[in-house]
Amino acid sequence: MKDAGYTSYTIRSYISDLLEFLNALNGKQIHQVKKIHVMSHLSSVRERGVSDATRNRKHAAVTCFFKALMELELATHNPAAGVKKSKTEKNKTPMYLDEQELSRFFASVQGKYRTRNIAIFLLMAYMGLRIGEVHSLNLADYRASQRSLNVFGKGRKWRTIPVPETVAMMLEAALKDRIEPRRIKEDAMFTSQKGRRLSVRCIQQIAAETFDRFQHHLPAERRIAYSSHKLRHSFATMLLRKGADLRTVQELLGHSSIQTTTVYTHVTDKEKAAAVDKLDIQLPISITN
Repeated sequence: MKDAGYTSYTIRSYISDLLEFLNALNGKQIHQVKKIHVMSHLSSVRERGVSDATRNRKHAAVTCFFKALMELELATHNPAAGVKKSKTEKNKTPMYLDEQELSRFFASVQGKYRTRNIAIFLLMAYMGLRIGEVHSLNLADYRASQRSLNVFGKGRKWRTIPVPETVAMMLEAALKDRIEPRRIKEDAMFTSQKGRRLSVRCIQQIAAETFDRFQHHLPAERRIAYSSHKLRHSFATMLLRKGADLRTVQELLGHSSIQTTTVYTHVTDKEKAAAVDKLDIQLPISITN
């Protein structure tokens, strides 16, 4: 995976999924693994309540492993190759925050590293960065004079995103307060209290704690399982509702296919009602009680 250029985040996810599968084999030799063993493992994963997307990622990890073994002439077949992917839900409205909710979310960011964390969340909510892209940012990726950010995303593709003035101000404040790394060659944009590149897991934890404070006033049964990725959903939704065309949003999000971007063209119940209310309905008869 390193040779193929996968990100460190993807590699860690695949390794974790693969170790889970290998442990489930209970000591079976690789040449003994059959399609039924892969299907059994994926079924047990589903029974634990994981999403279709997560189940498919675990399947992809196992497929990738056996494919690599075959390429290295350490296996003769891929038992995961014939296993079908789970059908994922279609046309499901992405979970997102509107601008008023985003304002309350940012007000919920607290702690010693508040400036850094706000800058991180701004990059996700108002520039659409993925969490892995934030993690991978280096100091040289931000060009203050041009107010632009170079982002290395999925598919080993770079994209350049303009930085809104408010985001630029907060980003520059965060860089001013940046903890100097202990490693001389460490050029990570966001560092931890130990001076290391801020990990994906750490960003996820900071987001989870902030979302907890964001919803602290709600009873437990009404709280939504938000994640940091919902900030990216919010960015795409806001752009489209403000009239941005789909192709531009695709470029900003770094989607390889415009079909992926169309998931954000959803409308709210309020917008649907407003559209229907514009209809001029005329009946040939009068309605009486």
